Amino acid sequence: MQFLLAFIVVIPLVGAVAALLPAPPGLKGAGPDQAVLRHGVTVTGAVLVAAIVLAAGFDHDHPSKMQATTDISWIPALDVRIHLGIDGISLPLLVLTALLTFLCALYSYFKLPAGPSPKAFVALLLVLESGTLATFAVLDLLLFFLAFEMVLIPMYFLIARWGGAQRQAAAWKFILYTLLGSVVMLLGLLLVGLKSGTFDMVALATDNGRGLTSSVQVIAVLAIGIGLAVKTPMWPLHSWLPDAHTAAPTVGSVLLAGVLLKMGTYGFVRILLPITPDGMHTFAPYLAAFAVVGIIYGSLACLALVRPGSKGDLKRLIAYSSVGHMGFVLLGIASMTPTGVNGALFANIAHGLITGLLFFLVGAVKDRYGTADLDTLSGATGAALYGRAPRLGGLLAFAAVASLGLPGLAGFWGEMLALFGSFDPADGLSRPAFLTFMSIAAFGTLLTAAYMLMVVRRVCMGEKREAPQLADVQTYEFAAWTPLVALTVLAGLWPAVLLGLTDPAVQKLLAGGKS
Repeated sequence: MQFLLAFIVVIPLVGAVAALLPAPPGLKGAGPDQAVLRHGVTVTGAVLVAAIVLAAGFDHDHPSKMQATTDISWIPALDVRIHLGIDGISLPLLVLTALLTFLCALYSYFKLPAGPSPKAFVALLLVLESGTLATFAVLDLLLFFLAFEMVLIPMYFLIARWGGAQRQAAAWKFILYTLLGSVVMLLGLLLVGLKSGTFDMVALATDNGRGLTSSVQVIAVLAIGIGLAVKTPMWPLHSWLPDAHTAAPTVGSVLLAGVLLKMGTYGFVRILLPITPDGMHTFAPYLAAFAVVGIIYGSLACLALVRPGSKGDLKRLIAYSSVGHMGFVLLGIASMTPTGVNGALFANIAHGLITGLLFFLVGAVKDRYGTADLDTLSGATGAALYGRAPRLGGLLAFAAVASLGLPGLAGFWGEMLALFGSFDPADGLSRPAFLTFMSIAAFGTLLTAAYMLMVVRRVCMGEKREAPQLADVQTYEFAAWTPLVALTVLAGLWPAVLLGLTDPAVQKLLAGGKS
């Protein structure tokens, strides 16, 4: 199993190098471009199969135990090790990354975004996958930082070279925000490693902050937290996200929302909660306050965009909705309780599935209409997707109600558990303050329902005007979207699939490494 995990992390890098080489004559198919796109589907498919095998071989009776571990000395002078492993917290994120990247590669095989060479596109996609998988698999602070940074350059080029209008400005904003946040985060990681004498995340989590003074923990949480908050993105460090999503190609938006945002919240759970508990205890009320402001701000921004006459972009609206949804994740983490942290991890996966599906669908609508502008789409009465492309309209309505947290679908459980965690926060945190945060966040769910239902009304409903019939869901789109729909329903009806994995690991994490 340890070789399987190393294979999952490394093989996309090997595939990226191979994508840049000339294709063997027998594999070119209709041409070199088709060959390299098929190569991308093959490599990401192999990674997905390996991730599923890893999940099947995972010891589900002991999900709090680090499994499939590799521990090799890399830089002895700094005691930096190539340390890989997974538990119930990282396994779902690993599988989600492999799944979404495969679906993006499959979608791109049939619908490649306009831009330069397909070779570069596939290579960047594979490097992005390798960096994201490594982020969820490494157990050394410096390796975590390297993997965390590894995804920035490929995402920058995917936006800048294959994106839409304003792509250069959006790509620069993305890279500057995330790099500046990462510089501050590196200082915090070095502070923790040098003060404690090790960069090993398992040893640091087991020590549970006992080797670090309270002042060191406070400084470390502030520094590391800023870098993670930029990637999450937490209000007010979110302003790069709407521009990046609006300009990015469809698959770039899917991976940015479905996978990259999770790296920030994963860092809060894996690093800050167990390694610097005193510092997190100090900052938890502030983190919760920023989280609920983000929930309300994101919802109000979406309501402003969906209002008739506002010229709101549908991709930009979904991006602002992510700010609100990730606010629930941060609120669950800030409660510092098993209930809240489990809710945060569940909401992470649910957001990846649902928002990934939403960006796929919005990309399909934009391809058919030539625009994602809501006023242009809906006209006087509505875009009438139900009448013109009923399957596409039905899927968009399904994703919208899943995003607003309809019971029975994946979006419900994470937000509910985050609210429960705020209802009874960890010892030492102000319960009246967290009850206030809970009330504000609960109001945010009503705002979410309002703007999502307005999107459905304007895009899916309306009179079927005299216009050419739109192409409904194509076979390749059906293949790319069905897994996301099925998993959204499965996680909503059977939440124990995820909570059974995360809960023992979270309990151990918050108990200082003790099961």
